[in-house]
Amino acid sequence: MAERFGIKRQTVSSILKRNGVTPRWRRLTEANVDEAERLYATGLSTARVADRLKVDPETVRLRLRKRGVQMRDPHERR
Repeated sequence: MAERFGIKRQTVSSILKRNGVTPRWRRLTEANVDEAERLYATGLSTARVADRLKVDPETVRLRLRKRGVQMRDPHERR
C-alpha cells in the first residue's frame, strides 16, 4: 500500500491503526527465530517455516540471515 500511494510504510500502519484495522503481521521474538532456525535446519523452506509461524516468508529469511544461517539454494526446498 505504501508503494502504491507513495507514502511510508509507517504512515500506512498509523492510518490503519487509527481506523481500527489489526495488522496481519507480527514481529518474531528471539524464541520464534530459534524455532524458525530449528525448522529450517530440518529442511523446511522459509515459506513453510513462515506458514507455521504466521509471518511473511521474507521476515523469516531476513531474520535467519541476520543470525548467520547459511541459506540453501531455492531448488533444495522440501
